[in-house]
Amino acid sequence: MTGQPQAAETATTLPAPAPDGGASALLRVRGVRKAFGEHVVLDDLDLDVHAHQVVVLVGASGSGKSTLLRCVNLLEEVDDGVIEVEGRDVTDPRADADAVRARIGTVFQAYNLFPHLRVLDNVTLALRLVHRTPRADADARALAMLERVGLADKARAFPDQLSGGQQQRVAIARALVSQPALMLLDEVTSALDPELVGEVLDLLGELKDEGTTMLVATHEMAFARHVADEVVFLHEGRVHERGAPEQVLDDPREPRTQEFLRRFRGA
Repeated sequence: MTGQPQAAETATTLPAPAPDGGASALLRVRGVRKAFGEHVVLDDLDLDVHAHQVVVLVGASGSGKSTLLRCVNLLEEVDDGVIEVEGRDVTDPRADADAVRARIGTVFQAYNLFPHLRVLDNVTLALRLVHRTPRADADARALAMLERVGLADKARAFPDQLSGGQQQRVAIARALVSQPALMLLDEVTSALDPELVGEVLDLLGELKDEGTTMLVATHEMAFARHVADEVVFLHEGRVHERGAPEQVLDDPREPRTQEFLRRFRGA
């Protein structure tokens, strides 16, 4: 990728790079820049996510969280920098986007379920059409995953017969059924009524306990505190602070992190 080099803004609390430069990370982001017209959304951003790690992105709306996730699964093309998944440069123009996405499960704010398909068919669709899994095998895997998320009894239901929390759990099951190496979750509770948020966050906590690798953008600070291995605060498309949840959320060192948390708690 080409583009004008951007001057890096270094926060004093950022840890030193890993001895291997992050090369062993399952997800490795280096110097990523993304702009929409004159508006720079990601600005020389670096990030690593290792296998079985949960990294939670926090920051104000417009800080670049969702755009970063969309760049990782190739829904947006970066202007500069490199993104590697399992050691493969997915930003290389020659990369097979379908093969990349086959290793990444993505869940968005909206459930994006097909309303005319039953739950089972929603979950098996990619298995059957993309992975060419025979119908019987796809159904068996989907039913096992629906059992895992507590919705096996809803396999024959249509999406509009489910609550918002149930629909989001179906979306998570659909992302997991292909056994991705990495899960990307973008504000997956923001469209839910408050009483339904807990059931989705509980499921994500269980996935962490099972070793699922996740990069999560969220405003749910309690979730970040209890589930994240690392919290990353984004501001204006850059990493301004990162570290253990108790450090970033309870004792932030960077002024912008402190200001964000004051405003968030005040709201």
